[in-house]
Amino acid sequence: MRILLVEDDPEQIEPLHAALTRSGHIVDAVEDGTTARWLMGEKDYDLLILDWMLPGEDGICLCQQYRQAGKAAPILMLTAKDTITDKVMGLDAGADDYLVKPVDIQELLARVRALRRRAPLWCGDVLQVSDLSLHLDTMRVERGSVSLKLASRDFQLLEYMMRHPHQILTHDQIEKALWEWGEEPESNAVTARIRRLRQRLREMGVDGWIETLYGTGYRLEPLLKT
Repeated sequence: MRILLVEDDPEQIEPLHAALTRSGHIVDAVEDGTTARWLMGEKDYDLLILDWMLPGEDGICLCQQYRQAGKAAPILMLTAKDTITDKVMGLDAGADDYLVKPVDIQELLARVRALRRRAPLWCGDVLQVSDLSLHLDTMRVERGSVSLKLASRDFQLLEYMMRHPHQILTHDQIEKALWEWGEEPESNAVTARIRRLRQRLREMGVDGWIETLYGTGYRLEPLLKT
C-alpha cells in the first residue's frame, strides 16, 4: 500500500515512517503542506496520513482539496486538537479517522489496517495467485504447507506483482510503484530486487514464476505445481 505521510515534526515523522515501512508500506514522507499538495496531484495513494498543523497548507485544507478533486483514498488526521468540535471539523473536511497526538505506533498501525479495508481498490487481506497466498497483515507468503515471512522490500515487490499477474511490468513501472518519493534507485536496483525475490520464492518451491522479458521488464506467470 502506498501512503502519503505529512508531518512537520522530525521527531515524530521518523518513527512513523519507520514503523509503516517495516509493515510493508511504501511511504512518501514530507514535512510541509505545499509539497504534500503537489504529490497529491502527481501520485495515486491508497491512504493519506495528514498532520493538522503544517507549514504551507494545513491538513484540513489538504483534506478538503483532495476530496474536491474527487479522490476517495482514506484519510487519517493526526493532531493535538482533541475537542469534539475539532474532531467534527476534521471529519467534515473529508477525513475518515482521527488520531490524537502523541501517537501510539501500535494504534496507528491498527488504524491503518482498518482504513486499508475502505480503500477503493481493496480486495481482501490475502492476495491469491494460483496456489500462492500473500498475507498483507503479516507479510507472510504461503504455498501448501510452506510459509515464510518476507522482508519489507521483498513483500512490496511480490504484492505489486501479485496485484498485476500475467502483466508485463517495465523497470520504470516497478521503480515508480516501489520507490519512495525522493529516492534515486541505482541502475540495477530493480534487477537486484527481482533476484532476491526469486531466491525467497525458490525456498518454498516456487521456481520460474517470474519471467524476464529482456529489454522490456518482468511478468508474474504462475506455473502448475509439480
